[in-house]
Amino acid sequence: MDDVKNLLGMSDLDGDRLGLLLEMAAKVKANPDEYRRALTGRSIGLFFMKQSVRTWVSCDVAAIELGVHPVVIRNDQTGLGIRETPEDVGRVLERYLDLLGMRVFEHSDLERIAAVVSVPVINLLSDLEHPCQAVADLQTLAEHVTPQRATVAYVGDGNNVCHSLLQAVAMAGASMRVASPPGYAPDPAIVERGRRFGEVIVTEDPSEAVAGADAVYTDVWTSMGQEAEAAERRRALAPYRVNLALFEQAKPDAIFMHCLPAHRGEEVTDEVIEHPRSRVFDQAENRLHSFKAILLQALS
Repeated sequence: MDDVKNLLGMSDLDGDRLGLLLEMAAKVKANPDEYRRALTGRSIGLFFMKQSVRTWVSCDVAAIELGVHPVVIRNDQTGLGIRETPEDVGRVLERYLDLLGMRVFEHSDLERIAAVVSVPVINLLSDLEHPCQAVADLQTLAEHVTPQRATVAYVGDGNNVCHSLLQAVAMAGASMRVASPPGYAPDPAIVERGRRFGEVIVTEDPSEAVAGADAVYTDVWTSMGQEAEAAERRRALAPYRVNLALFEQAKPDAIFMHCLPAHRGEEVTDEVIEHPRSRVFDQAENRLHSFKAILLQALS
């Protein structure tokens, strides 16, 4: 399905396509009425195996404002991989829908579905990547810094958000630094993929990552599905909490970023997430505008 505009991970984009997405996201944010009903008559599925607030609401509203009919599908109704194989679910849904947006646990489920359907498959989050979040993050960065000259520091668990972010930042021409404890670093293969585009530094020292950065980013230490590891994760990641002392090692005008939800007092303190230079709610808003851009690119 080489001609289908999937977005399973950042490797489905190149610098040009990412740039076009960001341009479109900025345009729809600035002039939403210009794009209202631009995709009238189309229908998409929004499939959820995991809980969601920002993804569900932003994707639903983005679709409606573009004239797309969104169908929200919960896995307790579908039984992906239990009641039916991922392939069978995908082949049924493509008969009804123009695009499948899927929030899953296992990235392989997305790959299995994308391999057999002829409609775009968009990763709304998997255990490997969160590309829609990364597009919104770059849109937010572009609103506050110059991405091509920026340094972004990510501190904490090298998880799915980190994976997509480091590739996106490198694609945009910026410098990425990741600080994680031993055993929690991002996947080396994804780090190498990011390095094909730009500078990606991985360290165990949070201060080394944050020093002089334009943006400081973190995420929860325990993602959905990792609850049994929560106590061990808190122990390992405690030195990577973004507090005011760490944030102040970045540039004086640096911004703070977090994809939310935040576990205040764990990965970030209240004084940082509520800091005047915190942009976490700008990021949340930009999930709406960036998903409109993703739909326009995939369905136009």
